Amino acid sequence: MRYLLAFILFLIMLPGFSQDYGCYDRPNRESYNEAFHYLNNMLTGDTIMSFKNAVFTVENTYLNGKLDYDTFNVDVEYYASVASEFSSRSNLMYEGLDKENMQKLGSVFMVMTSTKRLFLDSGYYLLPSPLTYDFDDFWGDRDWSKMFVSKLLATQKGNCHSLPYLYKIIADEIDAKCYLSFAPNHTYIKVRSMNPKVGWFNTELTNATFPIDAWIKSSGYVHLDAIKSGLYMDTLSAKQEIAICMIDLAKGYERLFKSPGDTDFLLRCADTALLYYPNYANAMLLKAETLKKQFENRMHELKVSYPKQAFEDPVAKSTFGEMEALYFKLFKMGYRTMPKEMYVQWLTDLKDHKEKYLNKNLVDYRNTK
Repeated sequence: MRYLLAFILFLIMLPGFSQDYGCYDRPNRESYNEAFHYLNNMLTGDTIMSFKNAVFTVENTYLNGKLDYDTFNVDVEYYASVASEFSSRSNLMYEGLDKENMQKLGSVFMVMTSTKRLFLDSGYYLLPSPLTYDFDDFWGDRDWSKMFVSKLLATQKGNCHSLPYLYKIIADEIDAKCYLSFAPNHTYIKVRSMNPKVGWFNTELTNATFPIDAWIKSSGYVHLDAIKSGLYMDTLSAKQEIAICMIDLAKGYERLFKSPGDTDFLLRCADTALLYYPNYANAMLLKAETLKKQFENRMHELKVSYPKQAFEDPVAKSTFGEMEALYFKLFKMGYRTMPKEMYVQWLTDLKDHKEKYLNKNLVDYRNTK
């Protein structure tokens, strides 16, 4: 009855997500400081780590407290309950000691992507509508809330940020083991199978498939150095998951508070994230760009026109040196930016040539009995 109760609560509380995500009052800086301390306490061990709670905190802070945690939690619980129910009723054609984990992960994938319906003895269709990719403002340039899990839950449309986040949250809810991983401007899921014929494999939510590593490398923006350094295609630990939420928090703050001198909070988030995730590209990039703003502010205060003119000032010279070192480190580690047009073409290539990139060692969970 647990899954049925979650389903009923989901239907009752669904209107709570009908808000306009482009319209909200601006939060104050203190709410961001409170969110920072909450996430930091997870990292230091003073608060129990929860990726779900970290994601909710980041989104709710940006939306100035307009999200309701109970509604968010019931919505997640609904998906988790359906996944758990489907897992218990299925028999994955898979050989391995981790069959239970693989069956759970397959059920999460099923619940998020399949157009089929699971018919229960009670007469209710329990499987929700498939979650699809939203190509409108998919990097959140116009509206940062486009990146949110809460937006995905409300509209059933998400992107390469919200879709893998939700997958990881649901997997955590049903005690299924998987990992977040990065490619340029992209997040996806990695899973380790104990079946030697399968091994590590990728789960891609934007196109509902399991691509081989060659697809990720086919973008042309994954340098070998980026793989060696762990910048891309590596797995995240639990603390690193919270660290990326710390940068999500900072990016929301950056969009809301655009004062030239308002950089301390951004640096605090970046430094904290790098403490637990030293090779996180977005944290290094945020810190480098923030240091650049500080240097430009200092140039303005000194009333000089060229960077070298500011080097006589010790603070300005130190800031410039730290910024330059970070940019060089990013480049040396293999960081490259992918233009939007190339990103769309990369995603489309997987959709149009799915067989070319499909991991043939995997059994499609949708073919289970």
